[in-house]
Amino acid sequence: MATSPHRPNGEPHDITTHLMDQAMGHLFSAALRTAARHRLADHLSGGPRTAEQLAAATGTHAPHLRRVLRYLATRGIFREDSSGAYRLTPAAEPLRTDVPDSLHSAVLMMTDAMFLRTSAALPDAVRHGGPSFERTFGAPLFEHLMADPVARRLFDDGMASLSAPVDEAVADAYPFPETGTVVDVGGGRGGLLRAALRRRPQLTGVLFDQAPPLAHHFLDGDELKGRWRTEEGDFFASVPPGGDVYVLKHVLHDWSDEDCRRILRNCRTATEAGSRLLIVDAVLPPGNAPHFGKTLDVAMMVVVDGQERTAEEFATLLSACGFRLTRVLPTSAFPSVVEAVAE
Repeated sequence: MATSPHRPNGEPHDITTHLMDQAMGHLFSAALRTAARHRLADHLSGGPRTAEQLAAATGTHAPHLRRVLRYLATRGIFREDSSGAYRLTPAAEPLRTDVPDSLHSAVLMMTDAMFLRTSAALPDAVRHGGPSFERTFGAPLFEHLMADPVARRLFDDGMASLSAPVDEAVADAYPFPETGTVVDVGGGRGGLLRAALRRRPQLTGVLFDQAPPLAHHFLDGDELKGRWRTEEGDFFASVPPGGDVYVLKHVLHDWSDEDCRRILRNCRTATEAGSRLLIVDAVLPPGNAPHFGKTLDVAMMVVVDGQERTAEEFATLLSACGFRLTRVLPTSAFPSVVEAVAE
């Protein structure tokens, strides 16, 4: 019988090995990026292949590739069989580019040097406060993206990839109204709005964001024809009026409390009493339990001047801007839906 690597209290038996393995986590990110960059999951979609076969198909160095595959297999990404061939695992499937809810672009974004360099500067962020991205690249993230079309496309592709499974989870978890208008504020390419409109044939929508993501929106098609429009703008200036439901998905976690209040007050100006506001973000649980939101919280700290929040922190923000938190709905993905009503 194999022995557990952890004691009954959850601590590892070998503290040194455990701590060093965690300290070298950047190598796992690099290995995952290697798999995505060379589209290894695509090449394994037809069945198991050896490292030599994969190297021939991808133009890579077979001995090095085998060692990367062996490492990834220790984390459940790919699996080596008794013949020495590698096969897909459930965790490797989303690395394929040809499957619904592919995370291929999200992995390429998250492991890009733009974010790796920012994360490496975390000690400076803790020492001085404020995001390390601006100190590293000379401008805040969103200014940097506006000035660099390649980085902007990488970011938009990655966010759309990361959002796809979240969009479906939110649309399944939240009871959008049968009729009325949903305004997706900072909605990117419109994945959540599309998911909501598909489930409610009489619902209409407005996708509100800056020009780059709107140029590649997901709302075309006969199924949604005539039920949506896009509007370009800045949510720090104003948001489109007249909606029945306003959505802020992965928006508030990018910003400080002060900036969030500016966004929320603009939403309140656009709404009538009784209109609903949905915040789709991680809601941090108390205690020491692992939660992806706690990882994202550190990412928001170094990349932008933002944070993930608890339900109580959301309630405080909302009440200061004319909204009342009514409920928090969990989803099958990592974020929850924080529902508020305009008072």
